[in-house]
Amino acid sequence: MSLRAIQSRLTAACAAAGRAPEAVQLIAVSKVQPLARVEDVLTQGHRLFGENYVQEAQGKWPDLRARFGAVQVHMIGPLQTNKAKAAVELFDAIHTLDRASLAEKLAKLAQARGASPDLFVQVNTGAEPQKAGILPQDTDSFVAQCRAMDLPLRGLMCIPPEGEDAAPHFALLAQMAARNGLGGLSMGMSSDFEAAIAAGATHVRVGSAIFGARA
Repeated sequence: MSLRAIQSRLTAACAAAGRAPEAVQLIAVSKVQPLARVEDVLTQGHRLFGENYVQEAQGKWPDLRARFGAVQVHMIGPLQTNKAKAAVELFDAIHTLDRASLAEKLAKLAQARGASPDLFVQVNTGAEPQKAGILPQDTDSFVAQCRAMDLPLRGLMCIPPEGEDAAPHFALLAQMAARNGLGGLSMGMSSDFEAAIAAGATHVRVGSAIFGARA
């Protein structure tokens, strides 16, 4: 696959769903990819990337931003509270707000800095014990808690259980976002982003299908 092929599939999925292509942002997931592959995608004009690890992103993106100009980088992996300060200084958005202690830390940082990245609440739609995220039944109260801290919530994010039909999880996330007046839906990856777009995704996260298999 390639960036151009994924962009074509995204455009087709938007057309099938009766949506404008610009309504969906493609996050190229560049975690643990060789630098040459990332530079190739940048050279093709793509400017929105996703990273899972703060330390890896710190070593990669300051230089790439200096060389390639206006690039957005989103945090899409679990965020340790002790890495929150570095994350808010580096990322344009954080998709993995998944617990009260992290919300409190981000709120303190936002007050001190006078600014904050856009935030997405990660919802554990499958209620999987090994997976991070707010449980569906707790999402409304957690969103209210975050808003009480003046956090800039943009939307919700989910990673459906492996081996299950993703569509019901996408539908559930969309319902919860609508109920809470949130416009952002970060959902869908290489294997299921068309279904996510049909359900209203605003951000889809695609890695190996753009860059190739990770080493």
